[in-house]
Amino acid sequence: MMKDNLPIYLDHNATTPIDKEVKETITNSLDVFGNPSSIHYYGIKAKELIDSSRQSVASVLSCKKDEIIFTSGGTESNNLAIFGIAILKGKGHIISSSIEHPSVMMPLKRLRDNGYTVTLLPVDSKGLINPDDVKKTIKKDTILI
Repeated sequence: MMKDNLPIYLDHNATTPIDKEVKETITNSLDVFGNPSSIHYYGIKAKELIDSSRQSVASVLSCKKDEIIFTSGGTESNNLAIFGIAILKGKGHIISSSIEHPSVMMPLKRLRDNGYTVTLLPVDSKGLINPDDVKKTIKKDTILI
């Protein structure tokens, strides 16, 4: 499969070509290089850019800007979500699929090793979980699906 004499990219699960508008925004932001925790001019400009970006994302998602957390990527995000719920809710039951990415499986293993109950549901030939399996697996102490 060729488009403009280039192969068609089919590995969007790993990474995705960047949208031109996003690329332009990122390129422009590279000029704002200060540490956003610093009180000097460049730090203040960096903090303003981050705060503005956070507000833009919050507006799109119809939530408060303090509910938006920027991370370095998927692994950090998954760890933050999984461990965050575990800390917030305390020991309990977690349901996931048997085909999760290692960035999900490793935190689940660690939680299991620390007294949480983890149920990994099987998937069908299309990689889907049967919703009835989820319903049957939910317990009173389920804290995360």
